[in-house]
Amino acid sequence: MPDTLAAPATPDASGVSEGAAAVPAGQVDQAAAHAAQLATIFARTGTLAQAIDGYRPRDAQERMAAAVAGAIERSDTVIVEAGTGTGKTFAYLVPAMLWGGKVILSTGTKNLQDQLFLRDIPTVRRALNVPVSVSLLKGRANYLCHYHLERAEAQGRLASRQDAAWLREIASFAKVTASGDKAELASVPENAPVWQLVTSTRDNCLGTECPQYKECFVMRARKEAQQADIVVVNHHLFFADVVLRDTGMAELLPAANTVIFDEAHQLPETATLFFGESLSTSQLLEIARDTVAEGLSHARDAADWVRMAAPLERAARDLRLAFSKDNVRLAVSQVEADPRIGKPFFETLDALESALADFVALLESQAERAESLEQCHRRAVELEQRLAAWRSDAKAAPKPAPAGGEGAEGAGANGADGATPEAAFGPDTVRWVEVFSHTVQLHRTPLSIAPIFTRQREGHPRAWVFTSATLSVKGNFSHYAAQLGLDKEKSLTLPSPFDYAEQGLLYVPRDLPAPQSPQFTDAVVQAALPLIEAAGGRAFLLCTTLRAVQRASDLLYDAFAERGLELPLLVQGQASRTELLDRFRELGNAVLVGSQSFWEGVDVRGEALSLVIIDKLPFAPPDDPVLAARMEVLQKKGLSPFAVHQLPHAVITLKQGAGRLIRSETDRGVLVICDTRLVEKPYGRQIWQSLPPFKRTREADTVIHFLESLRGGSGLAAEDAGEADQAESGAGGESGGEAPAA
Repeated sequence: MPDTLAAPATPDASGVSEGAAAVPAGQVDQAAAHAAQLATIFARTGTLAQAIDGYRPRDAQERMAAAVAGAIERSDTVIVEAGTGTGKTFAYLVPAMLWGGKVILSTGTKNLQDQLFLRDIPTVRRALNVPVSVSLLKGRANYLCHYHLERAEAQGRLASRQDAAWLREIASFAKVTASGDKAELASVPENAPVWQLVTSTRDNCLGTECPQYKECFVMRARKEAQQADIVVVNHHLFFADVVLRDTGMAELLPAANTVIFDEAHQLPETATLFFGESLSTSQLLEIARDTVAEGLSHARDAADWVRMAAPLERAARDLRLAFSKDNVRLAVSQVEADPRIGKPFFETLDALESALADFVALLESQAERAESLEQCHRRAVELEQRLAAWRSDAKAAPKPAPAGGEGAEGAGANGADGATPEAAFGPDTVRWVEVFSHTVQLHRTPLSIAPIFTRQREGHPRAWVFTSATLSVKGNFSHYAAQLGLDKEKSLTLPSPFDYAEQGLLYVPRDLPAPQSPQFTDAVVQAALPLIEAAGGRAFLLCTTLRAVQRASDLLYDAFAERGLELPLLVQGQASRTELLDRFRELGNAVLVGSQSFWEGVDVRGEALSLVIIDKLPFAPPDDPVLAARMEVLQKKGLSPFAVHQLPHAVITLKQGAGRLIRSETDRGVLVICDTRLVEKPYGRQIWQSLPPFKRTREADTVIHFLESLRGGSGLAAEDAGEADQAESGAGGESGGEAPAA
């Protein structure tokens, strides 16, 4: 694909960039000046090299910086896929700091948010010596709340002694912290239950009515963000504002000149989550419990609060009991078609709707007794509206006012035209039900977020930068761009500087059963064992389902014992992802078994990781309600759902998993994909051609020899390992048109 957006930074003598329309002479002069400045900054002996130890110039990095600078110059959009090792962080930070004006930088995870704020941005700012102010803004659940801390201490209702000890630590932390960010208090785990008692939510924040409003850490963080040149947020925070109007972005976005999305491959899923709408039985139980607590605190004699809430609690629990299984997703049509589920479900839903209406009416009569009761009433009304909208699948759900007296923050939060995400609901929405062990969620999800996201980007001209290591299929951005309503031609693919053919192997084992076979996971473990032994551990086994994680880890425990392999086995769920990764790096010979959360955002460099095993191609389950509805729409348009949606999505996801292996110029290792469709199906060629250009083999002995050489330090090159059976990589069809088993 042509580098259509790198061109404006390198105009020819006529003033017209290669592959671009003519631009005004003044803009060309500015582009030329920026290009010259970037060349100086990224040169071998340039600004960054002089200020940063170990800095190495990379052509792709400078080209990306030029593309970002070009988008900033024209208040335009650019999509940049930059391979691992390109140095994309510096590539967008340099032009953003120099010419970006007010910049919103959004990342996929809070970990990357912290890394940018604490390490990368200060490094580049020192190197460029520019007076740029920076702010870190997270969701309100990340900040300690003075009001709720006082309540938790006063009530003293804690589940365990550990919670009591953590609460004392948090109380001490509150007296010394300047930010209130719970990430600063490492001694209390981020997922500790006590945090829910001492942080606020949109529902229970009192806003300007709070007695501690002037000391509020959330308000302080938002005020700092308004004044900063660069604001670092995450995707969830960015999109939550569109729906909840509760993140502080309402004031930030109108003032922004540049918006940069790092880890942009996550945007379609994140945006779909927030542009949809959901209601859970847990929310209903929570509003019932909160109402009882506030009623007993502020209006004990006004009503029998426990009795008032009982019908709602009972109906919410009965809705869960309508399902005999958990961890399932069902479209409404599937629920309706099964009389064993549909009849009790819809009867219970009628009872729930009636109980919630009675609850709202009773609460309304008491709401004026206290601000907290009024807040409970607002929450209950919103839940009632969501339930009614889900049942009717109305084209537009009523938009509740922001809670807690923060209404002014919502102004303009939904773009220049004032359109809300709910405007997209209706015929292009799928209703579905998700069942967990203790709760049921009712979802309304837009089939396409492109129209909604396009409206968010309209209005005030600004630059939009989307970047990740995985956005295209063989350099084609059609799938990604279509999901967000972007122009696929405004894109750029930059290769990794790593020598993949020299640094690693891609191995597809022979004689494995089909991925849908009941014996598949067992066969994967049997194929993996000799490789794990040859590598001395140092392996990831990445599975596409949690069930496969459990089965594979059980088999590995037994196999290690039988073979006398003293290799540490780390399994997703044993501890937090951060803890497991820290232990993996420290041990140096561990085997980690995980699912989706370990496919991306994981960086293990050096000898601790030499083997990444992926069980099967990550095709989304075809019975997923949202996917099924999207496939039906594509079929009606005469398009192939597999070629247009399923295959590109699987390729981008697989590229993320494969990207865990080689993280630096000195990393060496083997990528194993235990799915023979990669070489047996016509669409397989399109998949492996989208992966890093490893040498390829199907011979186990070749792989074992290569892995043993890494342990022995002999430095056997991948080219010496051979390229056995490359001819087996399929007939070269682009899509094949065949929908695979998930």
